Amino acid sequence: MLPTPEDIRQYIEQGMLCERVEVTGDGARFEALIVSDAFAGKRPIARHQLVYAALGDRMKDEIHALSMKTLTPEEYGTSP
Repeated sequence: MLPTPEDIRQYIEQGMLCERVEVTGDGARFEALIVSDAFAGKRPIARHQLVYAALGDRMKDEIHALSMKTLTPEEYGTSP
C-alpha cells in the first residue's frame, strides 16, 4: 500500500518536534515543508538527515522520492 501525504506528515511529526509540516504528493513522489527549531544552526544536508532519521526505514521501503524544504521558525516567518 502506498503512503499518503498525511501518512508522511504523521511519520515526520512522530519522529521529531515540528512547528509545521505540510506534505503533498501522489503516493510515489512527495514534497514537504518542515518547520522546526531542530534545524537551527544546521546546514541543509544536516536538516535533511534529521528528517530521514525521523522517517527511518520508511525511506527505503515506502517512500521513493521526497523533496524537502526545511526551515527554522524564524526562516519560515521571513520567507515570502
